[in-house]
Amino acid sequence: MGRFVVVEGLIGVGKTSLCRLLAEVWSARLVLEPSEFNPFLEPFYRDPGRYAFPVQMFYLMNRWKQQEKIRQEDLFHPLVVSDYLWEKDRMFAEKTLEALELDLYARFAGALGASAPKPDLLVYLEAPLPVVLARIAKRRAPGEEVIQANYLEDLAERYDRLLSGWRQCPVLRIDNTSLDYTGDPAAREAVLRRIKRALDGEPDVPPQADDDRQVSLFSGS
Repeated sequence: MGRFVVVEGLIGVGKTSLCRLLAEVWSARLVLEPSEFNPFLEPFYRDPGRYAFPVQMFYLMNRWKQQEKIRQEDLFHPLVVSDYLWEKDRMFAEKTLEALELDLYARFAGALGASAPKPDLLVYLEAPLPVVLARIAKRRAPGEEVIQANYLEDLAERYDRLLSGWRQCPVLRIDNTSLDYTGDPAAREAVLRRIKRALDGEPDVPPQADDDRQVSLFSGS
């Protein structure tokens, strides 16, 4: 069975860009959050109380279908990379749903998630909220223009709580405030090197202490 790497972090922090880089350089199988347009998402940003449950159930079912495909097919590929963690869905549900809705959601999520594949490494990207907000504003994705700093701050706290009790696999936290791994070859090599070490169970080394080393590309062996 191949190895499974998940990249996580706040909206706009650079998850998908890093996943695409790993897929390109290491010939990994790329799994991005379900691309089906969620018809409830934009209304949810404007009226969370009314649209929280349908938007969450839409994501749950689409994520589950994708996780099943990873479990049944994609993990036979030497490396699979994804830009979301299955457990993230519950984290968002706890933030947005009322108690009765959350209970109903939990019944479905618990049954569906029992067979979700477990990652070999979780890469968590971090950046200050002003940086994340600036990136969100720059990319101008539909619905995201109404996202506020307090929403992201709450999400960051929820991620911290999730990671504080995370025991399923190693976690590599990367500061992505100014790390241009899409345009800077040195930054790209540094981040690839850190992820490769983490996958191999080696200690993390700060990039500035390791600038003279060459990146070792992923091997399926």
